[in-house]
Amino acid sequence: MVHLAPSRALARLGSPPPPRVPPTHLPLPLLPPPSLASLLTDAISSSSSLPHLRHLHALIAVFSSLSPPDPFLAAALLRFALVTQPPMETFRVFSGLRRAHGSELPFLPFAFSPLAKAAAASCSLHATRVAHAASILIGGFDKHRFVENSLIGAYVACDDVGAARKVFDEMAAKDVISWTSIVVAYSKNGDMGSAEEVFARFPMKDMVAWTAMVTGYAQNAMPAKALEAFEQMTVAGMPIDEVSLTGAISACAQLGAVSRAAWVQEIAERNGLGRNVVVGSGLVDMYAKCGLINEACRVFEGMHEKNVYTYSSMIVGLAAHGRANDAIALFKDMVTKADVEPNHVTFIGVLTACSHAGMVKEGRYYFAQMKDKYGILPSADHYTCMVDLLGRAGLVDEALDLVKSMTVEPHGGVWGALLGACRIHGNAKVAKVAAEHLFKLEPEGIGNYVLLSNVLASAGERDEVSKVRKLMRNRRLKKDPAISWFEGRDGLVHQFFAGDNTHPRTRDMQKALFELVEKLRPAGYVPILSSIVYDVSEQEKQRLLMGHSEKLALSFGLLTLGSSCTIRIVKNLRICDDCHLFIQLVSRIEPVEIIVRDNMRFHHFKDGECSCGGFW
Repeated sequence: MVHLAPSRALARLGSPPPPRVPPTHLPLPLLPPPSLASLLTDAISSSSSLPHLRHLHALIAVFSSLSPPDPFLAAALLRFALVTQPPMETFRVFSGLRRAHGSELPFLPFAFSPLAKAAAASCSLHATRVAHAASILIGGFDKHRFVENSLIGAYVACDDVGAARKVFDEMAAKDVISWTSIVVAYSKNGDMGSAEEVFARFPMKDMVAWTAMVTGYAQNAMPAKALEAFEQMTVAGMPIDEVSLTGAISACAQLGAVSRAAWVQEIAERNGLGRNVVVGSGLVDMYAKCGLINEACRVFEGMHEKNVYTYSSMIVGLAAHGRANDAIALFKDMVTKADVEPNHVTFIGVLTACSHAGMVKEGRYYFAQMKDKYGILPSADHYTCMVDLLGRAGLVDEALDLVKSMTVEPHGGVWGALLGACRIHGNAKVAKVAAEHLFKLEPEGIGNYVLLSNVLASAGERDEVSKVRKLMRNRRLKKDPAISWFEGRDGLVHQFFAGDNTHPRTRDMQKALFELVEKLRPAGYVPILSSIVYDVSEQEKQRLLMGHSEKLALSFGLLTLGSSCTIRIVKNLRICDDCHLFIQLVSRIEPVEIIVRDNMRFHHFKDGECSCGGFW
């Protein structure tokens, strides 16, 4: 014993102990199966966390030494693979365990949840079906609730709503995760009717479920219902987080509802989210789309933290309101003073600003800067802005050359911008080229046929006009219903369809419009009949023009708000030439400011002028 002390002391000082020879009588299970050895190797190469690696090593060592193998450790290994490795590695580990141990390894129910989650992460429907089949065939665990919830989540991630609903309907006991997952599935799939059906039966609605409905409505262009659901959510006493609030903000932006916008911001402040950068960026976008660009600027200036999304929202908003110089000045501050790197959305805002203001030189400069200085490859949307800019400036042939040189495939927006330029400048030759592509890309887009027909009619090509109209009849095309929204003094949003006679005050509105026309004639108003594509008499065209939705909304606004007010109108389609002229002249003879948001931009009408300057 005396002779052993020095060696122990040396060992404590750091001398390595002699290597241990593994016993020869122990069986091979001490060595891990290849799948686990591979898992450890992959983890070592991808993880910088020594505690994690030690934990994994210990798991594998213990698991491999046990006979029969421990199912709890098997489940732990699968969970480790899920959180540390690429999704499909979980399946590889599972298969390796099955091959190495066969029926000796009785998997527990929660071992199948990592498989379903891995399938969801990889968005692989095949892997989801494999996980589902394994849970049935190997353990009969497909009826365990947490396995069922994982399978629902996986099917939802793979956009197989039918399979997710089948698992849901067959569940013996559903929890809040089960119900919410199905609501999210239908919302994501655009089927809000089915989402409503499930939500109505939901016995224990929580914040996540309410949020799914709010965001689902907002993302599926149902803003009024989104705000209704959000209001019910607040009345029910549900906590408000940035996700539900962002859904409500998006709904307000879509509706252009001013009073609702202020209400949503108040809720944000009340819930301590007023300084949240995501919420703040959304508020900037919301106020800009509600026509309150100065309020958007106020929110922007008051934010303590700003990121690229905040700046981009403000730049896009300024551009939409025709404040090109302000948009470009803000972009310069962003990249110099704030040192924030722009992204592709930022440049869409900058190029849109240049387009709406006819700033060709500046647009060319920033388009080049985007590629050369910031390394952002132009998308089809960026090319759309440039084609629109060049086309509106009369450089139609140059715009066509730019389209031909595009490094990405031009979409309908690119050719639509070119066709719109041809309408402005009467270029029938290029219009035919643009329309040919549009008829292939957007065969049901009736607006393209209308634009081409107008260009050809202006060029005197009557035979070609007849061919276009015949094509429209053969394809049984119907124009998208024109809808305009107007928010009353009480915050109630009124909806008007073109030619609609169902409003309670229809007679008053028609009378007011007739009186306006009589007042506008001395001011130079002559109906632009080419705004009507139908082959009807001139008298009928004039009647149809008076039924345009934005004129009905304007008439109702003048009747209900009176003079010296601001009338805000939101339209789902582009404002036609006749309505633009009509509203512009109304702003000259009436002491009102009229703000119209169409699907292209904002038009601020005051004193007979429009902020668009003829570029729209």
